[in-house]
Amino acid sequence: MYRILRPKYLNYCFLIVISLVIFSCASSKEVIDRPIVFNEERETLTLEYLSERYGLEQDKPTIVPRMIVLHWTAIPTFEGSFDAFERPKLPTWRPDIKNMSALNVSAHFLVAQDGTIYRLMPETIMGRHVIGLNHCAIGIENVGGTEDTPLTEAQLKSNVWLVEYLSKKYDIGYLIGHYEYTNFEGHELWLEKDDGYRTKKTDPGKKFMDDVRKATKRLNFKPVPSKQ
Repeated sequence: MYRILRPKYLNYCFLIVISLVIFSCASSKEVIDRPIVFNEERETLTLEYLSERYGLEQDKPTIVPRMIVLHWTAIPTFEGSFDAFERPKLPTWRPDIKNMSALNVSAHFLVAQDGTIYRLMPETIMGRHVIGLNHCAIGIENVGGTEDTPLTEAQLKSNVWLVEYLSKKYDIGYLIGHYEYTNFEGHELWLEKDDGYRTKKTDPGKKFMDDVRKATKRLNFKPVPSKQ
């Protein structure tokens, strides 16, 4: 015997189906691999960085991720941002940090203005993106951050998703903005040997960082240490 559903029940069922579809789409993301050059030269430079800056002698430039650091590139386009990280050696326009190492800066992920997530390198290989903490930090760069190209809502959502994704894969204790890195001076994770090697950072902006923290509060990251 067939049962005829009344219109209000049909509407209710329809809303449930739509909600499930929306939730499924919102909770799933695609990570696109767009690898930077990681050849023998970059591996050698990375191993030298680990040795000279941190006193870590390793056969491979691997890390055990303990924190996630959010950045902005201050470059308005994805291709321009990608190009800044792609080559193994620092470009000539970065004399501020070249004396410390010829290794080019890089991050593990690059998030485009439309929210598309690109993986530039494996999370367990060291990238140069945060002084003192590269040996344990996964870096997430966001295209933009300038007055003309502020970070977007799509990037915020992708950063939240990516932080949750990485926290399921690794034992992540800290989530920080690049501007907070000097708070770790004196912390057990801090390994930079040169007391004079510091750069002032503002990325990815306090509001963006506060919004990501609010959305990932349930992950219970440890508080950022107070400034020494």
